[in-house]
Amino acid sequence: MLFFLFVSLSVSVSEKCHPDDKKVLLQIKKELHNPSDLASWNPKTDCCQWTVVGCGGKANRITVFHFSEANLKRRPIPAAVGDLPYLQSLTFRNTNVTGLIPTTISNLSDLFFLNLEYNLLTGPLPAFLTKLKKLQFLLLSYNRLTGSIPPSLSQLPKLKSLLLDGNRLTGAIPETFADFRNHQIYLFLSYNQLSGPIPSKLGNANFSEIHVSGNNLEGDISFLFGKSKRLAVGDFSRNHFHFDLSNLHFSDSLTNLDLSQNKIYGSIPKDLSSTGIIMLNVSYNSLCGPIPELGTFQTFDYTSFIHNKCLCGKPLPACK
Repeated sequence: MLFFLFVSLSVSVSEKCHPDDKKVLLQIKKELHNPSDLASWNPKTDCCQWTVVGCGGKANRITVFHFSEANLKRRPIPAAVGDLPYLQSLTFRNTNVTGLIPTTISNLSDLFFLNLEYNLLTGPLPAFLTKLKKLQFLLLSYNRLTGSIPPSLSQLPKLKSLLLDGNRLTGAIPETFADFRNHQIYLFLSYNQLSGPIPSKLGNANFSEIHVSGNNLEGDISFLFGKSKRLAVGDFSRNHFHFDLSNLHFSDSLTNLDLSQNKIYGSIPKDLSSTGIIMLNVSYNSLCGPIPELGTFQTFDYTSFIHNKCLCGKPLPACK
C-alpha cells in the first residue's frame, strides 16, 4: 500500500498539465465523440504527454493543438478550443470537420498559426478572425466556404500568409489588401469564384507570392510587375486578364510565372528572360513575335508557349 501511495503521489507531483487545460481537453474529446486518435487522452495521466497537444511556457499551459490526417466523421470543431487561453498554434487539417468556424476561436489572443485546411467547413469567412492580432498564418484552403472576402482581414498587423484557395468565395478581391503591413505576403486565392478586376491599389503592396488561378478575374494586372517588386511566384492562369505584355519589366526575384489561358496580347519582353525565372507558362493567349533566346528561356519546352496568335522561334517553329 505504501508503495502504491508513493507512486500515486509521485505522478500527481510530477504532472505538468494545468488542471483547467485538462478539463477543456477532455471536453473537446467528448464533443468529438472520443475518437480513437485521442486514445492517449486518459484523465489519469499528464495531458502534456498526450498526443495532438503540447505544453509550453513557464506555466506549462497548452500552447499547441495539432490534429491532422484523421477522420472526425463530419463533426464540427468543438467550441471548447476557444477555452485554451494560451494556445498559439491550432490545426484541424484534413480531419473531415464540418460546419461553421466557431466564434470562440476569436478568444485565442495568443494565436499566431491557424490551419483548418482540407475539411468540409461551410458558411462565410468570418470577420471575427480580425480579433486575432498576433495571427501570422491563416490557412483555410480547400473547404466549402462561401460569400465574399472580408476587407477587414487586412487589419491583421502580423499576417504573412493568407491561404483561401479551393473554396467557393465570390465577389471581388478587397482593395484593402494593399494595406497589409507585412512586406512578404503570400496570397492564395485560386479556384474560387472571384470576379472583377484586381484593384490597382494592390500595385502599391509587395507580395512574395500571388495565386489567383481558376477564377473569373479580368482586366489589367501589369501594375503587379516591375523592377522594384518582390514578387517571386505569380499564378494568374485561367482567368480573363487582358493587357499588353510587351513593355513590362520584371523583378530579378521572379522565379515562377503562369499567365496561361487569358487574353494577354503583345510580345514577350526580353526583360523577362534576364530574370532568374525557372518556370514560365504563357500558353493560350494572343501573343505574337519571337520568343527570346536568352537565359533560362532555352530550357522551356513548347508547352510554355503553345496556342498563341503568332509566337515563333525555339521551341516553336522558326519565325518567317
